Formats: sequence, C-alpha cells, structure tokens
Amino acid sequence: MPNQSEILKQRLCDSIARPFEDLLPGSKIETILEEQDIRYRKRLYTPIVTIWGMVYQVLCADKSLSNTVHWLRHWLVPGAEAPSSNTGAYSKARSRLPEGVIEKLVPEMGQALDQQVSSAHLWCDRVVKVFDGSTLLMSDTQANQTAYPQHGNQKKGCGFGMARIVVFFSLVTGVVRAAAMASKKTSEAEMSRALYATLEPGDVAMADQLHGSYVDLALSQQQRADGMIRKHHARKTDFRTGKKNGIGDHQVDWSKPSRRPKHMSKEAFDALPDTLTVREVSLRLTRKGWREQCIIVVTTLLDAQTYSAQALTQLYGCRWYAAEVNLRHVKTTLKLEMLTAKTPSMVRKEFWTHLLSYNLLRTIMEQAAPKAEHQRARLSLQTTRQGFRTTLDALATGEPTVRERVYADLLNETAKALLPYRPNRQEPRVVKQRPKPFPRMQEPRAVLKAKLAA
Repeated sequence: MPNQSEILKQRLCDSIARPFEDLLPGSKIETILEEQDIRYRKRLYTPIVTIWGMVYQVLCADKSLSNTVHWLRHWLVPGAEAPSSNTGAYSKARSRLPEGVIEKLVPEMGQALDQQVSSAHLWCDRVVKVFDGSTLLMSDTQANQTAYPQHGNQKKGCGFGMARIVVFFSLVTGVVRAAAMASKKTSEAEMSRALYATLEPGDVAMADQLHGSYVDLALSQQQRADGMIRKHHARKTDFRTGKKNGIGDHQVDWSKPSRRPKHMSKEAFDALPDTLTVREVSLRLTRKGWREQCIIVVTTLLDAQTYSAQALTQLYGCRWYAAEVNLRHVKTTLKLEMLTAKTPSMVRKEFWTHLLSYNLLRTIMEQAAPKAEHQRARLSLQTTRQGFRTTLDALATGEPTVRERVYADLLNETAKALLPYRPNRQEPRVVKQRPKPFPRMQEPRAVLKAKLAA
C-alpha cells in the first residue's frame, strides 16, 4: 500500500497539480502539514492525495465520491491488488483533513501567481484587489442549520442552510487572494473589514458603495494600502468645498464617526485616526446607446497627477468583471451555489476547495495569456476547465515528453478559444425555461409524507 500511495501521489502531481508545480509544489504542502503538526500514516489517501481528489470533484460534472474513487483507482499499478471501490476510506480521509490546510493554500497560491505578473500589466504599478460578497446554500441537516441558519422567511424544514461569503480577487490575474465565510447573520461589511488585514503595503482595494465608509478607508490605510470605493449614497458631496483638483475632483477631510460599529472592539475603533483626508471624484461612465452615468468614488489616492480622473474611471470600469463575473464563475461555473456536505466542517472544506480549484484554472489561464496577447478578459474559464479535465489521464500516465506536449496543447487551445469582444454587454435578468408546475414546499417533508399516507 505505501508503494501504491506514492504512485498515486506522483500521478496526481503530474496531472491535476501540474499547473501548480512552480507555485505550489508538493514540498510546500508538506511544509504546511508540518507547520500545523499534522502526522499521518502511509495509507492510500494521504492528505496530498485527498486534496487533489477533492479538487477533481469540483472540476468534474459528476461530483460524487464514487466517481472520484473510481478515477483514482484507475491510475494504480495494473495487475496489483486494487483497493476497494467503497467510498468510505476516501470519505474518512476528507473528514480527517484539517480545514486550515486548504484555507492556507488558497491565498499562498494566489500571491505566488500575482508575483509572477509583470509590472507592465498592473494599474499604475499598483496591485488592485477587488472584493464582493454573496451567499451559498448547503444540505438541510441539523448541524448545518445550527451553524448556518436558513433564511428567516422560510418555514422550518422547508429551507436550506445559508452562509455568507466575501472574496478578494486580483484585478489582473483574477485569482482569489483572500476569502471569508460566515453565517448569514454576519454582515458583509464586517467580514470584509476582517479581510483588510490581508492587504499588503501598496495594494489598492476596490469595492461598491456598500463599503464606502470612513471605517473601510481607515482600515485600508492602517495596512499602508489605499482604497477606492463608490461613495455611499447617504453621504452628501459638495465639490465647492475642500482642495480642488479640477472639475468634480476635490480633497476633503472626513471625521471619524461618533458611533462605533457593533462588530468592532473599542480598542480597534480607538486606533482609527480622528480625521482622514480623502479624495472625492465624479466619474462619467459612457456607453454607446445609453445615457451618460455619473457616479462618485471616494479614494485615498490623493495624487491627482498620477491617479487622474480618467485613470480612476478606467479602473472602476473593471470592477464588474473583476468582482461580479469572477464570483459568478466560482458560484455557477464551478457549482458553489449548493453544497452537498452534511456537516459545517465539510461545508467549509468544500468552500475552500472550490476556491483552490478556481485558482488552479486561473493559473492555467495566466500561463496561456501570453499566447493570447494578454487578453485575459477574453479567456474562457469554462473552456479551460473542460480542456484541463480531458487531459488529466494523458498527463498522469504519459511519458515526460508526452506530458509536455499535451500541456502545451492545452495552453494553445485555451489561448485560441477567446470569448467575443462584447464591451459593456447588457442582458435582461430573466429565465426563459419555464419551471415545472409543482407547488413550493410549505411544510416539512415528514409532514407531507404523513398526509400522503393518510
């Protein structure tokens, strides 16, 4: 069995872990396991094999445990005694795997990929991180409902556990740099403010108007980073005041709010400065066939020469793709919207595994970007997922020269399958396919089954 385990581990590293070979080698995972004092026996499903097996589940249309186990057994030595196809061993291995391992892999891999990007592709030589929030559902078990209660307007037994998530994406590569998951009772603002600690000096954090407050900008500056956020609609702007940089562009001093946010400790709130100099800029967003739209952003990027209104307009115009579209890729393309795990611990592991799988695909797309003249926004994540999935067997079992050729073909095909250029695309938010005419569940299933038996 130890020999089988090493063979399986090597074939996984040659295939599904291939894009990560420079960013996240097996030795790095071993180091993380040692740092967390994780020891394991030489069994078939070691932590590394388990991690890549879980990633395979996310990449496949069939996400069942049995499909993954059959896939792993397919690569073992022909003629040797094959392990059982029962999913129990793999299921237990997933349960044994600590949450912190995958949670640590995601940001480290994202940071390593961003560090490989040339400064020529950055915005004003700055790393921009765009963040947004959403929700996800999970299996309706008692444990999940306790940790992540269902929506309040649903009757007990008729809904699903719901969690709130916040994700920080890299503007250039699209990889996940940081993320958080909590009960829906936790506000998106509270979660994002906790993630400001992951900002690095020189970063620029960008978000929508939900985060356009004094606290958000001050927390960004505490990390020696800057923020650029659409100003909250409740805050008034008078461009006749302050230090003027031009028409619709001035600097003003914001005062610290008198009331402390409930989620902040008194020490953290007292550490914020009493005043904060910010720049308010009116941006004009123009689209062919539409009326000109004016929005106001607030930022701590005070140098109007380096960060002109035109540059800020260009940057904020990328927010929708960098946050909304990428979050849709994670939720819809990789099927994060509904998780099947039965316990809160496994729900969190599945969440982080989806982000790790997404970063894997983004790594392939970044490696293919030079072949597509760095048109990253036109590379298809779905095409990348499909192409990578079909090459796994050849990467796992082929000779080194075959693996090199297959992986080079994958990058070429990824670069060729460019999406149409559709700037400012607008689609109605409607569903064409009619749902089946079944009524909604208004009572628990046990009650409905009792009625049928009566």
